[in-house]
Amino acid sequence: MLAASLIREHPEQVRAMLLARGDDPAQVDRILGLDARRRALLQEEESLRAERKRGSKAQAGQPIDPATREHLRGLGERIEGLARERAEVEAELQDLLARLPNMPDEGVPVGHSEEENVLVRTWGTLRAFDFTPLPHWELGERLGIIDLPRAAKLSGARFTLFKGAGALLERALIDFMLDVHTREHGYTEIAPPYLVRSDVVYGSGQLPRFGDTMYRDAEEDLWLIPTAEVPLVNLHRDEILEPGTLPLLYVAATPCFRRERVAAGRDVRGIKRVHQFDKVEMVRFTAPEESAAALEQLVGNAEDIFQRLGLPYQVWLLCTGEMSSAMRRTYDLNVWAPGSGEWQEASSCSNAGDYQARRANIRFRRAPGGPTEFVHTLNGSGVALPRTMIALLEQYQQADGSVVIPEALRPYMHGLERITPPAS
Repeated sequence: MLAASLIREHPEQVRAMLLARGDDPAQVDRILGLDARRRALLQEEESLRAERKRGSKAQAGQPIDPATREHLRGLGERIEGLARERAEVEAELQDLLARLPNMPDEGVPVGHSEEENVLVRTWGTLRAFDFTPLPHWELGERLGIIDLPRAAKLSGARFTLFKGAGALLERALIDFMLDVHTREHGYTEIAPPYLVRSDVVYGSGQLPRFGDTMYRDAEEDLWLIPTAEVPLVNLHRDEILEPGTLPLLYVAATPCFRRERVAAGRDVRGIKRVHQFDKVEMVRFTAPEESAAALEQLVGNAEDIFQRLGLPYQVWLLCTGEMSSAMRRTYDLNVWAPGSGEWQEASSCSNAGDYQARRANIRFRRAPGGPTEFVHTLNGSGVALPRTMIALLEQYQQADGSVVIPEALRPYMHGLERITPPAS
């Protein structure tokens, strides 16, 4: 969330940000109007309270004449009315502030489509096949490891069912990634709930703008998490972190639940765009001056996973219109899927600055008893399934229809080196 003081002091900067993100700059005028009204109401309310206090003090220990009593009663009613009106104005103001996106970082390209993202670097060599590589949906069916018809029978379209070596491969990828991040990258593993309260979803920035993309139990006001970022960011909600606590690094493997409303006919085959998928998520809490470097480290952690798996990837700096509204700077990591013939996003790493910390009220002290500041939060996929699985199956497929397991995963596959088609 942006501070009202930032909008009050730099309205043109905020208007320019909204235009760069493809949002409505008229919001700034509505916010400034409500903020001015709120401050005027507060000033009048405080003035009347002071007047009533003076009147009450002057009458202390003396009989109150009817005119004075009536005047003081009228002041009390006016104060109550001003307080109610101010509460209504503040609620409307907070709702508008909560819907504003974050201010992009310096150097983020201005643009409104993926064509305006900037390619930062590419890693790996694209494999040259001496046969026509198959897409993962054909590979999965022939190998007997992906069963989309039964997934649809259970849950409908855009759900996945892995079985046999496919289920083992997914579990192996998750265990491998968690081990790398906890044993080598310094993260603490968390196993969070998958259902969270509305104030938690608000704290990470999904509410109120994106509630329609999430699944909800309205009766108990619980939301299925769209990513482990949501519970991890809120681990220190309403806390003040003491000196020496930062940085904090957390990682979690969870299912992610998303409505994924997409255009008809887009990505309908396979497991690329589904309502439920697994992901390993990294979250960092840092001091403000350390968050820029922390984002580069976060990207490096995700790159390390792809490199160990031998999967070629690209790193893209997203333009203003492509970033999530809560983020000030985002890198997407896209892996190459040769059977599908496309680069697919399998990790997104972002710096939210103090945007989420303001919403979740997460602060820290630099010295004992010192003033508090908002922390900076960062999050990144480390990495997401099933797109990493898509790239792996398509990258390591062989002419005989089998798929070779990358060496880094073999200890997690009980020594299995190759997935082969079932005997006919």
